Amino acid sequence: MGTPEFALPALKALIAHDYEILAVVTQPDRPKGRGRKLAVSPVKELALTHHIDVLQPEKASNDPFCAHIQNMGPDLIIVVAFGQILSKEFLRIPKWGAVNIHASLLPKYRGAAPIQRAILNNESRTGLTIMHMDEGMDTGPIIYQTELLILKDETAGQLHDRLALLAGEVIIKSLADMADKPVKEIPQDDSAATYASKIQKKDTRVDWTPPASEISCRIRALDPSPGAYTLLDGKEVKLFASTVIEENGTNDVPGRVLECKEDEIHVQSGRGIVGIRAIQVPGKKRLMVSDFLRGFPLSEGTVLGK
Repeated sequence: MGTPEFALPALKALIAHDYEILAVVTQPDRPKGRGRKLAVSPVKELALTHHIDVLQPEKASNDPFCAHIQNMGPDLIIVVAFGQILSKEFLRIPKWGAVNIHASLLPKYRGAAPIQRAILNNESRTGLTIMHMDEGMDTGPIIYQTELLILKDETAGQLHDRLALLAGEVIIKSLADMADKPVKEIPQDDSAATYASKIQKKDTRVDWTPPASEISCRIRALDPSPGAYTLLDGKEVKLFASTVIEENGTNDVPGRVLECKEDEIHVQSGRGIVGIRAIQVPGKKRLMVSDFLRGFPLSEGTVLGK
């Protein structure tokens, strides 16, 4: 059970290792883009390529769909970024229950946006957790965990791709361990739990008054989607691929453009200087700063955010 690109490496690994996949369950086709044409999920596209049956319930926990899965008699359900809450009745269907691959070191960052929130909070490490699912939000006992360091200036998109690839390796190892011997499950410490709530519009505006490190984290956490934005001549401009040029040093005008270099724009923050390497103006594609400055000259001294 999965929907976005993050779920692809796990499905590819199961196919490559010849596991018997009874079906793939993914979200229904949804309208997408300016033309609002129905688009299939990445998981559906991969499953059809390998001639695997695809099921697309509006609500997987409805009685008729539960009965359908019951009749299929699965040994195990594997869930990776499926996108629906699953009922206790549904999770009880398979012999081995259902396991979920979650992109954090649970109990930290339960919820919808663990990758983005980890970068937003300037974490030095994250990882993957495989848990035995219960009806709670990422609350089930832990079967397996693996840690991954967050690299300097890494964006959410880059971390997403590394974790997704790791998920393919981890699910195969975990299944082998589960088949070989009883697996010791570790209950989560609810007192240590934190929640990674879905990114909202209010999270995406850049405030230039905090320290440079905090601003850079925000920009990288929202790169590539939905993108952090600032105002330039009253228009929303998205910023990507940020770095910290200077940790300390203050200026009375946070948001002031200090220097426009060939590949980087330097902007004053409340403490320190932020470097921006890619920009997107409304109605245009994302551009590296070198290309952006050729089409959209930006004067040093311009104050962003107004």
